[in-house]
Amino acid sequence: MAEVMEALPEVVVVRNKQVLFKDYVNGYPKESDMVVTSNATIRLELPKNDGGLILSKNLYLSCDPYMRGRMKETFTGSYVPSFTPGSPLSGYGVAKVLDSTHPDFKKGDLISGPFTNWEEYSLITNAESLIKIQHTDVPLSYYTGIFGMPGMTAYVGFYEICSPKKGDIVFVSAASGAVGQLVGQFAKLHGCYVVGSAGSNEKVDLLKNKFGFDEAFNYKEEPDLNAALKRYCPDGIDIYFENVGGKMLDAVLLNMRVGGRIAVCGMISQYNIDQHEGIHNLVFLILKSIKMKGFLAPDYYHLYPKFLETVLPLIHEGKIKYVEDMVEGLENAPSALVGLFSGKNVGKQVVVVARQ
Repeated sequence: MAEVMEALPEVVVVRNKQVLFKDYVNGYPKESDMVVTSNATIRLELPKNDGGLILSKNLYLSCDPYMRGRMKETFTGSYVPSFTPGSPLSGYGVAKVLDSTHPDFKKGDLISGPFTNWEEYSLITNAESLIKIQHTDVPLSYYTGIFGMPGMTAYVGFYEICSPKKGDIVFVSAASGAVGQLVGQFAKLHGCYVVGSAGSNEKVDLLKNKFGFDEAFNYKEEPDLNAALKRYCPDGIDIYFENVGGKMLDAVLLNMRVGGRIAVCGMISQYNIDQHEGIHNLVFLILKSIKMKGFLAPDYYHLYPKFLETVLPLIHEGKIKYVEDMVEGLENAPSALVGLFSGKNVGKQVVVVARQ
């Protein structure tokens, strides 16, 4: 780097703070599984003879439960690779283009994508998965959440997988999270009766008084989930949006109605244990003619324009509310990510790297 600076003294070289992945993880992740460092440097100008490069300043980073799987040495069958020890973590993020030799992107463009490194500045060599942000009349951080992967997950899972009908009884687990809060609001706008579960009384209050759920309960205060579901959904459940798995899924299967639909978005209760819990009530898939389908939002990104067309007006008109849990600074990113697995966050967990 010193040689570059001598040959090109006008080029600015800066320290690049990063969050590095330390090593593969067993059990619950810890902050010590990541290292915050400022040892790396980066040149804030691209060589003009290298086409297809983008230099970005990262603004917002998304903390998502699927990132736990990437901390395993083999993330079997996944659509994303495991993290590499000694390299920055990566995930969904929002960035600003500082310099570009790529024909589709120019200086000043705002971009979002699924492989944003956890660092202040990034050199992007593969722009295939990048989306150029066109609508800047909403907070840019929303592109890690409601206008990013969580929003698409909620939209696809509810409308495409669950085929909702007016009057359906909808149950959402992990309902105050980035995805669940949107599913519940989509369901209410569609004329459904909506019940949610969450892990604290504060979150239950949020579900009922901000997001408009008809009912909500704190699953940690319910020793018998089956009894709780019978109490809050006495007529059964038509649609279950699955974020949790394990005992919650088992209890829901007992309470599904004939012809019910289950969209399997995540199973956060299973991510940090070596031996996954068995499900005992799968026979009800047959007995009640239930459709249960897992899905990945990236497989449906051809619907992204339709999704934006639907959701942007709802945000502008105040018909959908979205809650973010923001932490400032890369140095706080490890604790923010780890906090997902104890339910520390309220709403979508976002790390603010810079505000442009």
